Amino acid sequence: MTATPGPSSLAVPKPTAAQLAASQGVSLAAAELLLGADLIDLHIDTFIPPRLPLVRYDLMKRHERGFLGGRFFGHLDIPRVLESGLTGAMWSITTNPFRRATRRWVVFQKNLERFHAMVAATDGHLELVRTQAEYRAARARGAHAIFLSVQGGNAFERSPSGLDAVADPQRGARPHVVTRVTLVHLTNAAYGITSSPFRLWKGKRGLTDVGRDFVRHLDERRVFVDLAHINTRGFWDAVEVHDKSLPLIATHTGVSGVKPHWRNLDDAQVKAIADSGGVVGVIYSRAFLRTRGAPDDAGMVVDHLDHVRKIGGDDAVALGTDYDGAIIPPSDLRSGVSYVRLVQKMLDRKWPEPLIVKALGANFLASFERLRPST
Repeated sequence: MTATPGPSSLAVPKPTAAQLAASQGVSLAAAELLLGADLIDLHIDTFIPPRLPLVRYDLMKRHERGFLGGRFFGHLDIPRVLESGLTGAMWSITTNPFRRATRRWVVFQKNLERFHAMVAATDGHLELVRTQAEYRAARARGAHAIFLSVQGGNAFERSPSGLDAVADPQRGARPHVVTRVTLVHLTNAAYGITSSPFRLWKGKRGLTDVGRDFVRHLDERRVFVDLAHINTRGFWDAVEVHDKSLPLIATHTGVSGVKPHWRNLDDAQVKAIADSGGVVGVIYSRAFLRTRGAPDDAGMVVDHLDHVRKIGGDDAVALGTDYDGAIIPPSDLRSGVSYVRLVQKMLDRKWPEPLIVKALGANFLASFERLRPST
């Protein structure tokens, strides 16, 4: 296992539009549009592969389509992050829910140290950001911006003071280093019930009292409350207790209006997030997206984006691929350099360019500014 990368030897020239178009088999217009836009992925799990037992996955090296051919893991590494045009992403530190509560907090702290070491080893190619102003500064320096996120809020269940216990000596009066927490993951937690059919308890409960307090805790610290993975009752409990002046978010999901699925949001949920000023990031998992007889390509992502637009409006659409999160993407999106292929599919579907720019990142940045004003 490669837990902490060595010194950076990254020398990844940013591709020109012509080079990107040629390598990905898309039009020059699609490549120019992507490279001129803010491209922000709301959920990548690329910190998982280097921590997998028996897997030596060096994030500093380019892996083409990874060790599984673009299935489950190996979608991204730092060279492909830099080559893809990805200007920022919510990098997730994912909680192992099968650890006991006291160990989850201990391991989270170790993983956070490893994450900071990884960022430092890139010699400025990656930067942690806390506000849109910091994102803009990082992008101006040519860096990829990391919006640090946690999947599985139960990492903080035994923390002495919740998010405030996360070491961040440079924070001072600035917003917290963690920008988003997914309340639950694939198992039930102290905070509430997962949407997963593999949960052990399948009653009608939603958020617990501890979960409601945790939502308030996140709101007070201006951390996005991520409603991906939570069951329907818990979703609406979070909406009820949430500070109505702040946006909610679902970072990586499909929508049941296109494909009914336990993991997808229904129309009322999409509208609730949109009405809060938040965004819905459409996942790249083929299992959650594809309808019977549909082509196995990026079009299935656009189908779900179109439905989010229909229900929540143009300002609600975003991308949250879940790359490296044990998913199988559409066949033409199995490497993280392929974001531009989605842009081509949008152009083929006659999406206007300003709307594409919104979906790629502008909508998220507007929502983030509402959560954490830069001034």
